[in-house]
Amino acid sequence: MSPHILIVEDEADLALMLRYNLEAEGYKVSAAESGDEAALIMREEVPDLILLDWMLPGLSGIELCRRWRTREETARTPIIMMTARGEEEERVRGLATGADDYVVKPFSVPELLARVKALLRRSNPHLTAQSLTAGDIELDRQTHRVSRSGREVHLGPTEYRLLEYLMQSPGRVYTREQLLDSVWGHDVYVDERTVDVHVGRLRKAINRGRSKDPIRTVRGAGYSFDEKFATA
Repeated sequence: MSPHILIVEDEADLALMLRYNLEAEGYKVSAAESGDEAALIMREEVPDLILLDWMLPGLSGIELCRRWRTREETARTPIIMMTARGEEEERVRGLATGADDYVVKPFSVPELLARVKALLRRSNPHLTAQSLTAGDIELDRQTHRVSRSGREVHLGPTEYRLLEYLMQSPGRVYTREQLLDSVWGHDVYVDERTVDVHVGRLRKAINRGRSKDPIRTVRGAGYSFDEKFATA
């Protein structure tokens, strides 16, 4: 699955330009014009990286960054602060609040894209790796092939995307709603129990004989890729 990037920027032209260039690089992109709008998006799905404007209507980017760093689910989410404030004191303040990087407007789009890629690579190598390996399961993103203990596993497109998404963050529990939004997409309207059907198909395909089931069902919550299996 493509890394999900959230743009929090009230300048419509800049937000549109960033979305266009990020989507051209293959990223999944969401955009918000204010802190309140960003909070709504993040309730549905925590992004893999946030591009955050300092000066926003209502809550400032600095205050949003501070709040997100105090929440367990967003404490480690990479944040790049975007601002016209280029003074050293302001850069230090932004980084001290919890931003991982800082760019001054106007900035070079190719440079920003390079910073995004580098930060994603450092924060979660699984997001940019060409292949994912966990235990005896290997997933090749270039060929879209999956194997277990050297045996090729035949998956449908949805089961492949589901496995890829779960393998990116072993141990993280995803609700059915989050999986629907990330694997099926926001514009697809299907019942949440559809996730159960496809998880069942995925389990049937990858679990043969006495193979350990790497997909953990969390009662009342959803599913996760077993972290113990991934580190075995």
